[in-house]
Amino acid sequence: MNNVERHQHIIKEVNLKGHVSVVELCETLGVSSVTIRKDLQFLEDSGLVYRTHGGVTKQNPYQTDRSVIEKEKIHEDEKRIIAKAAANFVTTNDSIIIGSGTTTQFFAREILPQGHLTVVTSALNVTLELLKYINVEVIQLGGPVRHTSSSVTGQYAIHILNQFFCSKLFLGVDGIDLDYGISTTSAQEALLNQKMIDVAHEVIILADSSKFGRKSFGKIADFSNIDVIISDDIPPAFQELFDSLGIKTIVCK
Repeated sequence: MNNVERHQHIIKEVNLKGHVSVVELCETLGVSSVTIRKDLQFLEDSGLVYRTHGGVTKQNPYQTDRSVIEKEKIHEDEKRIIAKAAANFVTTNDSIIIGSGTTTQFFAREILPQGHLTVVTSALNVTLELLKYINVEVIQLGGPVRHTSSSVTGQYAIHILNQFFCSKLFLGVDGIDLDYGISTTSAQEALLNQKMIDVAHEVIILADSSKFGRKSFGKIADFSNIDVIISDDIPPAFQELFDSLGIKTIVCK
């Protein structure tokens, strides 16, 4: 098989699977890892694929910051079904934390509070969604507001969280990477998310399938800090890792 044929095969596999490892390509094509890595470099330089740690993917693995208005319109159906599944975790007289993001905004819309519900949140859009319920006490964290996420960050918000401990944290993320863990585009938001994890008994990640295989600037946590992941689809390599760590996964279709 010549260079052109190998390149065509790699592109076909990446388009079919989304991500292909160097080891898999070596075994399939019967060539060395050095040859495969040269092929991947050529394809990346040509703008056809993106290299990742140990493989190649069809989508840019580095998530960049976008406005909340823009993100709300992306993967709407997936976010809606994830939000409905997540709403089942809210129990009577619960006390929860909701992080920022459009998926968590969809989640707030799906909550049907039973009894008295206390919600601590950094997200202004989440607060606005929940104000319609008289039996929901919303504690809005304070601090500088990020325009792109419609949420607050900073030491003041972190300090306020020291006063609480909640049953669950519902957290949206921008990237989920096998080695890097979960991340977001803002370092300040990542620090606030870390504090949210510290003051929650159970950490529930809400992420559509486009977030897998991506990493963002601000690392939030390793997978050892996560209890549940809700998504519309989870790639096999991630599912295998989550199973080995005892992380509960819910795939919504």
